Amino acid sequence: MSVSSVAQSRPVVLADLVPATRLRDLAFVIAGAGFVGVAAQISVPLPNTPVPVTGQTFAVFLTGAALGSRRSLASMALYLVAGAAGVPWFAGHQSGWGGPAFGYIIGFLIAAAVVGRLAAAGGDRTPARTVVTMLLGTVTIYAVGVPWLMAYAHMNVPSAISAGVRPFLAGDVLKVLLAAGLLPAAWWGVGRLRGHQQH
Repeated sequence: MSVSSVAQSRPVVLADLVPATRLRDLAFVIAGAGFVGVAAQISVPLPNTPVPVTGQTFAVFLTGAALGSRRSLASMALYLVAGAAGVPWFAGHQSGWGGPAFGYIIGFLIAAAVVGRLAAAGGDRTPARTVVTMLLGTVTIYAVGVPWLMAYAHMNVPSAISAGVRPFLAGDVLKVLLAAGLLPAAWWGVGRLRGHQQH
């Protein structure tokens, strides 16, 4: 039995449902970066913080879970490098290196890899596991974004938490819950489809 047939019979992440080719992986990497770029345009400025609320983190989590660690890391690297080079797909159609929110974008790379690794180990198959996976991804983004914000805006720790964490907690909870509904539902649908095909 070939490696590709094993991947199809036992998909590790959702992307493995598509037959394995280099073109597939390249398409997924580009699509993941584009998905985050589109989600970034769902951007709402908030008072008392230079960091807007966006749909980026939700897109990062879905990309990480769907593509797995390696492909999602490449996808987020493409998003960061292309945006820094001038592609206007950061929040608010912005581009370029730096800014108060750039640390969160760097955090996307690590978070996507973390989420992808956990998803490959079954961390997106049930709502409870998905919640844990997405919470770890969220903490990873904050772990990079908040220190960057502190350095960029010359903030102390309490100020950085007030500007870079607290305004986003409610939205992050919503994103985690949405992912906890969508990803297990997708796997349930895959299981049903494969069960029908085997019969």
